[in-house]
Amino acid sequence: GGPASVYGPDAPRGPEGLLETGLPTLGICYGMQYMAHELGGRVEEGACEDYGSAKLLIKENTDIFRHLASGSQIDCWMSRGDLVLDVPLGFVPAASTPNTPIAAMFDRERKLYAVQFHPEAAHTQGGAEMLVNFVFDICGCQANWTISSFIEDKVADIRRQVGDGRLVCGLSGGVDSAAAAALVYKAVGDQLTCIFVDHGLLRAGEGEEVARTFRRDFHIPLVHVDARERFLTRLQGVADPEAKRKIIGEEFIRVFEEEAAKIPNVKFLVQGTLYSDVIESGTSTAEGIKSHHNVGGLPEDMELELVEPLRDLFKDEVRKLAGELGLPDDIIWRQPFPGPGLAVRIIGEVTLAKLHILQQADKIVTDEIKAYGLARQIWQYFAVLSDTRTVGVQGDKRTYGHLVAIRAVRSEDAMTADWARLPHDLLDKMARRIVNEVDGVNRVVYDISSKPPSTIEWE
Repeated sequence: GGPASVYGPDAPRGPEGLLETGLPTLGICYGMQYMAHELGGRVEEGACEDYGSAKLLIKENTDIFRHLASGSQIDCWMSRGDLVLDVPLGFVPAASTPNTPIAAMFDRERKLYAVQFHPEAAHTQGGAEMLVNFVFDICGCQANWTISSFIEDKVADIRRQVGDGRLVCGLSGGVDSAAAAALVYKAVGDQLTCIFVDHGLLRAGEGEEVARTFRRDFHIPLVHVDARERFLTRLQGVADPEAKRKIIGEEFIRVFEEEAAKIPNVKFLVQGTLYSDVIESGTSTAEGIKSHHNVGGLPEDMELELVEPLRDLFKDEVRKLAGELGLPDDIIWRQPFPGPGLAVRIIGEVTLAKLHILQQADKIVTDEIKAYGLARQIWQYFAVLSDTRTVGVQGDKRTYGHLVAIRAVRSEDAMTADWARLPHDLLDKMARRIVNEVDGVNRVVYDISSKPPSTIEWE
């Protein structure tokens, strides 16, 4: 995958001669376009781009489609601009969508397979089975990776990296940082101290709840830092989302460095960075989408060396890891929350007044979805405070108030997401409560955008 075009000057290329080796090869999205272009097919810019859910028609149930009948239709997840119009010699078109005439192609003799859609996305029906068919049937691999073996390997890696050095861990209260802390503590014990920085951008009551939960369920030393005024001061007058992320990322590190200086021999900073954070922040082959505070927002002159034991995992794998490490359910299933907190759910400048409005609206959304019994079925749900003001009428008089958006999505790994089809009576209750109970808000909308082309967060 990726946003590049095979005709671009810096288009990513595979190793020379890869497609002639006879090794089983699967191209996905840009990988299909690259394969077609390299082997003599025709790739052009599509007259109509294809993003989000699409109907995939199976034309050849060969190999990776062997669990699907020819002529069957399934939902798949698309994200493309260019498309393959003619397959290379030896290839067979194997699937299509309404906007993509050739959505898959195979050359069984050379063991070359390609799909224009994303089988790795949870929204592709049978996508996991397609990957299983390729990895096990075509490539002949074995399934010998387990969470237990991952823990053993990472414990050894951490011990080699840190030796007898002391570590601090940036604890947010979410499953990522908690699992990272538990894994590092398993490796080095009391060499680790956790630091929870309350930057004032948390959900209502969350700072106190995180500190209370962590002290109740863990035995790792915890330092609780109240930095609310400090972060809000740094964010004054800042409206650009990337600038906000970088300011918050840098300020986190500065707080950690100051607290670490009070602990003898601290050399390392533990972070719960996931692979999705790395990809979205940009790599040598993946375009930056947004800078996660723990990746693209890090200052260049850091004094502490990073320890990131979860860097190769996605969220669903981290939750399995957390369960294996014995973390409690209220940590494992805590709502995913961005490192910059509510700063990237407030469009424009962050102020104390806006924070208060958003915290109230967000609590209503959270409480009502939990009361409806949907908390475990939805990946993420929250409120956003837009920078749009709208005219309304309340108490028989004109108002000019804020617009609040509700966002709820279904996902597996945060790399792709689809909007949750919430019941109308639930949406109605949330909207009525927000406009009646939150001063300054007179309009509520529901975000029905998928990722892509949108992201889960608004900033």
